[in-house]
Amino acid sequence: MNVDLHCHTTMSDGSLTPDQLVELASERGVDILSITDHDTLDAYSGLKYSPEKLRLITGIEFSSQWRKQGIHVVGLNVDPQSDSIIFGVTQQKKARQDRAIKIADRLSNLGFEHCLEGARLLADGQIGRPHFAQHLVDIGAVSNIKQAFTRYLGAGKVGDIKEQWAELSTVVQWIRDSGGIAVLAHPGKYKMTRTKLKELLEDFCGAGGEGMEVISGLQVPSVTKDLATLCNQYDLLASCGSDFHAPGMSWAALGFVSRLPETCKPIWGRWA
Repeated sequence: MNVDLHCHTTMSDGSLTPDQLVELASERGVDILSITDHDTLDAYSGLKYSPEKLRLITGIEFSSQWRKQGIHVVGLNVDPQSDSIIFGVTQQKKARQDRAIKIADRLSNLGFEHCLEGARLLADGQIGRPHFAQHLVDIGAVSNIKQAFTRYLGAGKVGDIKEQWAELSTVVQWIRDSGGIAVLAHPGKYKMTRTKLKELLEDFCGAGGEGMEVISGLQVPSVTKDLATLCNQYDLLASCGSDFHAPGMSWAALGFVSRLPETCKPIWGRWA
């Protein structure tokens, strides 16, 4: 079973349109796919390409705040017409607009003008930090996207703004009320101590979270084994995804996701 339950399109910060992404997933033999754009379900509204052998699960990746830290929560098998999801997406869209203005203002204070306009021109859907990063490359402020994040947009930098996101428990409730499953996204990438990660998992489970990404993109087996242990310890369903954004990124290649350890309970068992 080839399963990829975390990927992005041009509706957020990916480089492929929804149809192009689904076509690529089909070419790579993906059996179950979920497009999980940041804080939007727009990828599903205009999707035309629908291969027979690929099962598409409606998904979204919500940004949230936990103890003043940004945490991502994937909602899988959500009802896009539910009041809770519509409300959540509306709230997050406004939060993203407000954040984009704040990022642009901070970059302007550093002497980089017209960043909001530049980022908006690059975004088909939601404006994200990658769009600001590309604008900085385009105006010659930095040499590449990585440098833009290292200097201005990465964690702890001037463009890292997260206080506007909804609380973790609120986001989980939006997903649950829509009939979906809340999944803690890429827990190994938050650079937390073991103690803090366990506290996050305890709060996530207490809020009604039911799943956890045991595999996110290309990762070493020891990380997978460790996350699988935590997943089982907290009695969570195991999910996996490439976190694909664009072709050419070998560490996040669509459809090339390692198999879950046999000790895990796959999340797609809920839809069997």
